Amino acid sequence: MRTYKATIGLEIHAELKTKTKMYCDSQNDPHAGDANAHVCPICMGHPGTLPVINEEAVRHVLRVGMALGGTLATYTEFDRKNYFYPDIPKGYQISQYLYPLVKGGSLLGVDVTRVHLEEDTARSLHDQGDGSIIDYNRAGVPLMELVTEPVIHDAKTAGDFARELQLLLRTLGVSDANMEKGEMRVEANISISSTDTFGTKVEVKNLNSFKSVESAIAYELKRHEEMLERGEVITQETRGWDEVKGKTFSQRAKESAHDYRYFPDPDLPSLLITESVLSRIEETMPELPAFKREKYSNLGLTSKQIEVIIGDLRLDSFFNRTLQALGLEDADRARLAANYLATDLVSLVDANTTTDAWHADHFATLIGMVAEEKITSRIAKDLLKDAVFNGIDPQKAVLEGGLLQNDSEEGLASIVADVVAQNEAVSADYRGGKQAALQFLVGQGMKLSKGTAKPTLLAEMIAAHIHKTGE
Repeated sequence: MRTYKATIGLEIHAELKTKTKMYCDSQNDPHAGDANAHVCPICMGHPGTLPVINEEAVRHVLRVGMALGGTLATYTEFDRKNYFYPDIPKGYQISQYLYPLVKGGSLLGVDVTRVHLEEDTARSLHDQGDGSIIDYNRAGVPLMELVTEPVIHDAKTAGDFARELQLLLRTLGVSDANMEKGEMRVEANISISSTDTFGTKVEVKNLNSFKSVESAIAYELKRHEEMLERGEVITQETRGWDEVKGKTFSQRAKESAHDYRYFPDPDLPSLLITESVLSRIEETMPELPAFKREKYSNLGLTSKQIEVIIGDLRLDSFFNRTLQALGLEDADRARLAANYLATDLVSLVDANTTTDAWHADHFATLIGMVAEEKITSRIAKDLLKDAVFNGIDPQKAVLEGGLLQNDSEEGLASIVADVVAQNEAVSADYRGGKQAALQFLVGQGMKLSKGTAKPTLLAEMIAAHIHKTGE
């Protein structure tokens, strides 16, 4: 079998977060309400209507381009991309061709060709009883399209790029990019070749999960290789992905740019983008994921902790507020806070809550009490929800509940004696050399102390008591 080189390029669409649609004042909310609730004559393509460019959508795409390090346009125009499909009410889509808003840039080492702005299509709904309907709520929604260079060579790299782009879009606040809602869709252009010449390109469209992106690419690479080994010819085409069967299927012959008959839209003006506009965008740029990774890594956070925190803007915002409350120079407490945040607090977060009412000051106080060994980790975890979400002062709760850490040998002596007496068989196992038995006994002691015993001291005292009684 010959050795083949895979070549993959991605086209990624993302619906942008704006109040209104791309060229009209209909509400930009395609996933709420009844079908065809957010429509007007403009986004329905009625004759005689005139579109107006959504300025915020333009700014969003420029913001993405700035984050990618691309070249931002000072001149741009919109074009008509002509094709017929039931979900295109005008018979053409307003897009960009020769003059995109962004050229170049890169992300995770993958070069970007362009980022441009267009309008989304409507949706065909096929589960409507005896027939299908077209829901035009999505028609005209601002849609960003990003095209990479064909420089990806494996499925995992493609999946990682899509994940990082989703994180970037959310960080910039330009798109929620939920793939399960169709707010971000990935298309992969795939070819293989045993020479330096590119092979025949096949496009797999509308991949709506990162798993699907990687699985579809892996399937296509294997399919191409098997076809070439059998001496068959690969046809340039567009294919879909069947998640249930785990395979792609043919949809249609792949169109080329000339098939769409692009020409400048006569109803829309060209745009001149000034330095003052770009300067204002630069001034509002947030910390980007790459910067956050470096900042948190310098504090000593693990890679897993970092990805959990920066992967949810609410957690990231809350963690930064916590750092301010702790003091940015205190790396030890920052690491302790990150540990509780990424393991315990994240499991308590409701998907629909915001961080506005979360009490970073109480969380910082709780972390300080653990660091100073005033309370045990068990007590901190028990108080976490009330301190962060319900505004309960942890210091007051600890004092009123008698929850201060018990690090007195005299105070723990009776608990140690009870644990050993109530678990004679386990104590004998430890005496016989089973170290895991000691952890069980410490756990029983923590229960008896209601989580207040100092675990290390408790372990030492239980071990000493067992050895003493066994002599």
